Amino acid sequence: LLPLFEQAPWAYGRTVAETTEMLRQTDLFISAWEDNRVVGCGRVLTDYVYRASIWDVIVDAAYQGQDVGTEIMHRILNHPTLQRVELFWLCTRDKHAFYENLGFSAKEQTGMVLDRRARSAPGRDE
Repeated sequence: LLPLFEQAPWAYGRTVAETTEMLRQTDLFISAWEDNRVVGCGRVLTDYVYRASIWDVIVDAAYQGQDVGTEIMHRILNHPTLQRVELFWLCTRDKHAFYENLGFSAKEQTGMVLDRRARSAPGRDE
């Protein structure tokens, strides 16, 4: 799984231990395989009723454009445990057209973020 994550700049550098813990705390994980190799994945954190957030949707560069990402997203959105969820959140800086084709729409800023990595950066005034 780590080689797949290394293809995404925002996921580069994740360790085996961190990734294992992340997956342990994930409510739903969907993966696509070719032989014994993971070629795509996506995960969900949810309360199963009101909200679900979709994270880490990644497709191996060699498999992009082959509907792997579309199938992962369809399996997430149609998963039996998520049928009552009213609102799906998705944070992404790119691939907007891809997600719009799946029914997502861009909204004005609807949230805020606290990046602990930035707060603990060396040289930052306390």
